[in-house]
Amino acid sequence: MTARSRPWPAYYTVVLLLCAAVFISYIDRTNISVGAIAMQAQLGWNETQKGLVLSSFFVGYLAMMVASSALASRYGGKVVLGVAVLWWSLFTALTPPAALCSLPVLVAARIALGLGESAVFPASINMIGRWVPPELHSRAVALFASSLYLGSVVALPATGWLVKAYGWPLPFYVFGALGLVWALLWFSGVRGGYGIAPPAAQAQVPIPWRRLLTLPPVWAIVVAHFCANWTLYVLLAWLPSYFKSSFGVSLVNAGMLSAAPWLAAFLTANAAGHVADHLLKAGRSAGFVRKLMQTLGLGLGGILLLQLPAAHAVGPAFALMCCATAALACCLAGFAPNCFDIAPRHADVIWGISNSFATLPGIVGVFVTGWLVDRTGSYAAPFYLTAGVSLFGAVIYQVFGSGRRHLD
Repeated sequence: MTARSRPWPAYYTVVLLLCAAVFISYIDRTNISVGAIAMQAQLGWNETQKGLVLSSFFVGYLAMMVASSALASRYGGKVVLGVAVLWWSLFTALTPPAALCSLPVLVAARIALGLGESAVFPASINMIGRWVPPELHSRAVALFASSLYLGSVVALPATGWLVKAYGWPLPFYVFGALGLVWALLWFSGVRGGYGIAPPAAQAQVPIPWRRLLTLPPVWAIVVAHFCANWTLYVLLAWLPSYFKSSFGVSLVNAGMLSAAPWLAAFLTANAAGHVADHLLKAGRSAGFVRKLMQTLGLGLGGILLLQLPAAHAVGPAFALMCCATAALACCLAGFAPNCFDIAPRHADVIWGISNSFATLPGIVGVFVTGWLVDRTGSYAAPFYLTAGVSLFGAVIYQVFGSGRRHLD
């Protein structure tokens, strides 16, 4: 059979649709970081109230994270992810009427959105484990997870343009409709079960919660995930406001400047995934590869963030931000696929555990950033804090991270 006539592997379709699901999830959660600027002007929010709106999503996201991972483990990622996308797309479309009703109703709608989106990563990890050959796990995880950056690249400028041209409600309606299209493709194009050899034991394996929660390598993943997400969520939520208030750029330009760093992150994440798989194939240990990627992600990323307060012009600030987000993206070849190294049968559950803790920065970090900006009048303090969190995570992962299998 020639290369041209080889059939399209089924896992290609699965991974591409997982990429699309993560992409949609991030345009649905990120569009409000630009939309909130116009919403704030119309509805009279202060920075603390805006921080509350931006962070409320993560309350629902946290509340359902472990449950969604257990559901994916029990029933498979196909059904769990499909239902989740339908749910969160509905609440994306309901965001404008909720905002016009009252601030508490908007916060409730954002919490409901978070409940649905909590399933996207555990269910996707479950589908990677069921469909993708193990030797491709690093690049598959990096590809679908890095789609969050691509979602931000599209959502930030597109939302800015739509808000300016048609008003702030329209992006929520447009992006919500995309989820319905995705669900049609998902349920019609992907089957349940396995695309690779299933585990030897076909009976349902109880989740070893106690064992998982007492493994130091699991907690190394938790800390690394928490620290990476602190940087991710703070920058996703506040970059447009940072560029607009610090350098006086327009709303549309704030969206454009905020999108480019995430394009750099998308490209770097996928390069890192390929490098990680090649290093593993060449015989380097999983522990070495994951720690290398985490050092680049959190260590180098934290050092770059420390330089941001000294940038007093938009050009240097933009360049530093692009470099910092590109470095951060290496984490998607570090802690992100590490769950397959240490416990492949329970990778989705490990992700659910770690992402539960890693959701806290979306609540605390995003809110604290608004609080610090209100009280200091600049973004210097939030950037120093974020850099410190990143460097802390790099050290902890170096000490406690592992690539050795601990559970089947």
